[in-house]
Amino acid sequence: MGRINSFRDLEAWRETKNLAVIVYKITEHFPKSEVFGLTNQLRRAVVSISSNIAEGFCRKTNKDKTQFYSIALGSLSELESQLSISKEVGYLSNDELMSVMEKVVLVGKLTGGLKRSINL
Repeated sequence: MGRINSFRDLEAWRETKNLAVIVYKITEHFPKSEVFGLTNQLRRAVVSISSNIAEGFCRKTNKDKTQFYSIALGSLSELESQLSISKEVGYLSNDELMSVMEKVVLVGKLTGGLKRSINL
């Protein structure tokens, strides 16, 4: 990969964007009664991840960058919890959960690596 000039060049951000698309698609099939419940929470959490990666990239100090990448990881944990609940209440099949969790794990590794790279 060439020079990183924008948050859009970060693999962590690109994979999080892909995760957001997956979450939006799976929540389209949630019951309408969940529009203001799990659907909204899942979507907000996944958008928060990519937003905090983008904002962290644009921050000037390592302390600020680290803080935003930490917030992204916190939102990723929220997402993971909400996905687990979605499975338990029957909104996701085991296969759907496993598929999206593969992406969650990847995003966690990439975002954690991004955070660690700041502190080298």
